[in-house]
Amino acid sequence: KLGGSFVPLSPERGIARVVVKDSESGQWTVDLSALPGSIEEDLGRRDFTIDAMALPLSAWDSPALAGQVIDPFNGRQDLLAKVVRAVSPRVFRDDPARLVRSVRLASSLGFRIDPETAQQAKADASCIGQVAPERVRDEFLAILAMDGAKRSLEALDRLDLLCRIVPELAEAKGVEQPRMHYWDVWGHLMHSVENAERITQGHQHSPIYTLVYWTAETDAHFSQEVCDGHSRRTLLKLAALFHDIAKPRTKQVAETGRTRFPDHSEIGAEMTSRRLSQLRVGSRGVALTAKMVEHHLRPAHMMQGVELPTKRAIYRYYRDLKDAAIDTLYLCQADYIAAKGPEINPDDWASHARMVTHILQTGMQPEVSGRIQRLIDGKELMQHFNLGPGPIIGTMLDRVEEARAAGEIATREEALALAAEKITEGQVGS
Repeated sequence: KLGGSFVPLSPERGIARVVVKDSESGQWTVDLSALPGSIEEDLGRRDFTIDAMALPLSAWDSPALAGQVIDPFNGRQDLLAKVVRAVSPRVFRDDPARLVRSVRLASSLGFRIDPETAQQAKADASCIGQVAPERVRDEFLAILAMDGAKRSLEALDRLDLLCRIVPELAEAKGVEQPRMHYWDVWGHLMHSVENAERITQGHQHSPIYTLVYWTAETDAHFSQEVCDGHSRRTLLKLAALFHDIAKPRTKQVAETGRTRFPDHSEIGAEMTSRRLSQLRVGSRGVALTAKMVEHHLRPAHMMQGVELPTKRAIYRYYRDLKDAAIDTLYLCQADYIAAKGPEINPDDWASHARMVTHILQTGMQPEVSGRIQRLIDGKELMQHFNLGPGPIIGTMLDRVEEARAAGEIATREEALALAAEKITEGQVGS
């Protein structure tokens, strides 16, 4: 009747969905459920009191609407009190996905979870392992997508859920860091999520966030959907949660007392890929998040003392990170602010923000971004030097474009001369 499509959600329980695509409002859904027994019995199988209300269809346009609401569990009272309360003690055991949903509902509505319901959730937390990964992923990413993600993650942790969803996070608790870090690894990850959220909300008339490079184009970039219905903004927060996840496993303390975390970025990227794949995050989302984790330190390493990164270094950065280049720069800033905490030095932060802005603005220039036609192409190189196809051609093209980005060459003749010089020196392919 609606011209939609039918999606079985739980055939054994008689639950299905009709998905309707509308040219004006996009896509909307109608969920349908069989009704075994009375409506009161059906409402008793719901999750929370604020979801356990019903209205006879015959009364939908009645002027006395409120008096006809079927509300056996006082859901209207909990709506007024802004409370998420379980309908019954078996709620979470009947469907453990409701454990995460309780936090998601509370966050989205600005409600609090009833203390008895919270105790019940914590007692049943181990049941989360029975839920299909896709359902956990959807609830978890929905929580990260909302404002106040740090508070919601901490709520998940108080309910003993966060480290069941991401077990690797449990290792971060209490792991101390060098003095340049205000928080331990756990605290740093939580505050990194908070700052990843705040740096993508614009300047906010803040002495800290006003220094973050932010334009309408930047906002559009982070609003792009990547996978599973979620944007780059959400995946930036996901990367912030994972970026130092390998620190507990890589921590080394030398005899001098110096603390190091060798290869934590690379190992962290591998851990990120495994965990997100197990949560059934889309392949593009896994790749983007892991790339950010792997390279989150790289922007800061591009500085040469007090000198800003060179065009050559910036060209290499964008060439290597590609789709993750801009996102990683913002992760680097969130990481920096979270590392310093309340002891952040305004002058040092201004220098760091200026460095990131320089990389962003230089990367927009055509000769650095690669948005203009190459000086020479692979076919010309093969013909000119009598070479066959192979990796050497790609390597020479990269060297040529890198030199152009650095301002060292500008013409086809100079490009060919540089390629000849590199071949003579035996540098190509090294």
